[in-house]
Amino acid sequence: MPATPSQRRARGFVLPKHRASWGRGGGLRRTGFTLLELVIAIAILSILVVMAVPVVKLELQRQKETELRQDLRELRSAIDAYKRATDEGRIPRKADTSGYPPRLEDLLSGVANAKDVKGRQMYFLRRIPRDPFNDDASLAPVQTWGKRSYESPPDAPAEGDDVFDVYSLAAGTGINGVPYREW
Repeated sequence: MPATPSQRRARGFVLPKHRASWGRGGGLRRTGFTLLELVIAIAILSILVVMAVPVVKLELQRQKETELRQDLRELRSAIDAYKRATDEGRIPRKADTSGYPPRLEDLLSGVANAKDVKGRQMYFLRRIPRDPFNDDASLAPVQTWGKRSYESPPDAPAEGDDVFDVYSLAAGTGINGVPYREW
């Protein structure tokens, strides 16, 4: 049968109270963290956070660049599909035009199919994506892209009578060292 608390006290054996334990020499020893241990733990956590911040920033940039690459591919594919439809005669064009869409919005709003008996519309995009590097929410997605006409030179893109290509208006440089405007 175990000893009762009063029997233990009579023998000089007292159980430790909160946050204390028996030490090696038989005396009572305090347990818990010291101020020094807390400072060291906080310093280690701070170092880990400081090391993680650049990695997180790089990953966020990589995600935006992947989205930019996909959006440019989607827009350029739609522009090429419009040009192909024009060359095939499904979209009527004047003799002095290039066959590229006059506006980026035309890829979204649809164009009448000249070869379809019912005159149904051809759509090339469901939506115009935003440039992921343009954070200005007041701009429409169409306004976040730079547009190059067929007439303008590649090294000095300018808008004109049609949309031959699109590019990012972002001023930064990609992880690969190429400016976003040249993607």
